[in-house]
Amino acid sequence: MAKWNIDPDHSVAAFSSRHMKIANVRGQFNGITGTIDFDPANPAGASVRAEIAIASLTTGIKQRDAHLLSADFLEAAAYPSMSFVSTKIEPLAGGRAKVTGDLTLRGTTRSVTFDAGFFGPVKSPEALGGETTVGFSASTMINRFDFGVKWDVKMDDGSLIVDREVKISIDVEADLEE
Repeated sequence: MAKWNIDPDHSVAAFSSRHMKIANVRGQFNGITGTIDFDPANPAGASVRAEIAIASLTTGIKQRDAHLLSADFLEAAAYPSMSFVSTKIEPLAGGRAKVTGDLTLRGTTRSVTFDAGFFGPVKSPEALGGETTVGFSASTMINRFDFGVKWDVKMDDGSLIVDREVKISIDVEADLEE
């Protein structure tokens, strides 16, 4: 099984959640590191280990970023990273798969399943290093309350200002370990 190292310069974990029931607020984490053991001929035997630096969060709004990094949401001072470790890969047709694993966020670990796709491998031009690279794209929905992210100011109608459901989308490039 080939080992692929996640390239943090070409990988991102994005999220979005409904704000005040009317708009999706988006952000991303740029600090993804980890490894993927993967052979395109045997995708069921693959495994993923990834870690994301919480401090790499950005929404483009400094005040919002500070609030999301606070104890109300991600509590970055106490929990500087989140992680994902796969436990099962279920290959599907067309380079797709269901990737199930343990997501740890704010010290809480829950099983989640990502809908994932695989792209490559490709070899970069020699001018760019000539590395062999693969790409993965994955998405899922989580309930933030399941991970202890329970800031819940209510609107006049009783609904939450920030929805419990959070969509997560991940795009990763990984280079073959030589």
